[in-house]
Amino acid sequence: MKRKDGIRVKDADPMYCIVPYIMNKRYDAMNMITLDIPVMPIKKYLREKRQEGKFVSHLGIVVATYLRTVCKYPLLNRFIVNKKIYDRKNFDVAMVVLKEGDGDMEGTMSKIRFDLSDNIFQVQEKIDHYIEENRKEKNKNSTDKLIKKLLKIPGLANFGVGLFKWMDRRGILPMSIIDASPFHTSLTVSNLASIKTNHIYHHCYEFGTTSVFITMGNAREVAFREKGEIVFKTCLPLGVVMDERICSGHYFASAFQNMKRYFSNPSLLEMSPEEERAYEEKLNEEREEKANDPMEASSGEVLVTRGI
Repeated sequence: MKRKDGIRVKDADPMYCIVPYIMNKRYDAMNMITLDIPVMPIKKYLREKRQEGKFVSHLGIVVATYLRTVCKYPLLNRFIVNKKIYDRKNFDVAMVVLKEGDGDMEGTMSKIRFDLSDNIFQVQEKIDHYIEENRKEKNKNSTDKLIKKLLKIPGLANFGVGLFKWMDRRGILPMSIIDASPFHTSLTVSNLASIKTNHIYHHCYEFGTTSVFITMGNAREVAFREKGEIVFKTCLPLGVVMDERICSGHYFASAFQNMKRYFSNPSLLEMSPEEERAYEEKLNEEREEKANDPMEASSGEVLVTRGI
């Protein structure tokens, strides 16, 4: 049976095809890591954008960075259901929004659909719209409406959720339910720093298709070694939990290194993926021309000779 939200991967390495049979539960396959991101380059960028009259948030940079990384590392957008590997058809991000009101603020959870070609400003615009619409006290998103219907009749929630899980495993869950479900996403992100909480390692839900969960925590001082000395930098810690069955550890490591590149220079996210690719090709051509320039080569030889 074909799924409505994914395309079956049939040409994967045999090792990755057998792993979901060995670890058939998502919680069996969870790996965790903390990424400490120095905040100075991010703060500098946010300050420059504010001076230009543009608002960009830390959350916007995190989501835009992951989105752009998926463009270069598409296996991150895979998921496992019923021991089968799928390429996801869309890129959705789920997040919790606290509603306005008196007393304790209740939260609602839904998701945002992004296009892989979105730049940082388009990502921020979609996040702002999502938060504005879901924060209103009386507004109910599709997730809230579905939950309310399930809880309206005694016993319906137990039967309905069980039915949804059965249908999801067999790939026959209606697209209307998938679109309303915050558990069927490419990424779930939670900004715990907004409620003055440290980052955590949040489990990836067994129901649904979420393969990566990222939490943002309170800033902290982290020691780095630079030029033989220990220096402390203020960092934004990201608690990342991933389903190891979707790709190799080396693939994840390379993707995380790529994310750090964007965090250190967020202006790259202002370009579309095609514009960034052209920019990188131009830089590579300039480096090759410089390396092949005989004057550059001879000057390098003189510098080496003088250094002896």
